[in-house]
Amino acid sequence: MIRGLNVILLLTSIFALVGVYAIKYGSEDIARQKNELTRTVSQQQRQLSGLRADWAYYNQPSYIAPLVKRHAAALGLETLKAEQFGAIADLPMRPEKANDAQMNELLKALDAGVDPIGDKLAELARQ
Repeated sequence: MIRGLNVILLLTSIFALVGVYAIKYGSEDIARQKNELTRTVSQQQRQLSGLRADWAYYNQPSYIAPLVKRHAAALGLETLKAEQFGAIADLPMRPEKANDAQMNELLKALDAGVDPIGDKLAELARQ
């Protein structure tokens, strides 16, 4: 009986040992993956910082102005004139009350199962 108990304890110890090593190597693998991701993120942040610096440089007027002068004829660029801008007074005023009669008729037709827009599109497709 003691011999059977010893065999059971030995097998249990072996399974526990295998389980502990599996957990150990699994956690080491996860730590390695975490370190790789950390390195990747820091590398991408450095690249992004460089790209932001380039973007800031390329958006400076002192960089853009010579390019505009060089390619103005090919792009058809012209200097803005004051008369190209409108005034607030030129904008139309908002209507007093919206005319919802046509929209209400359309919604009623749709509720009744008639699709006037779909019918019109089908009619145009047949032509």
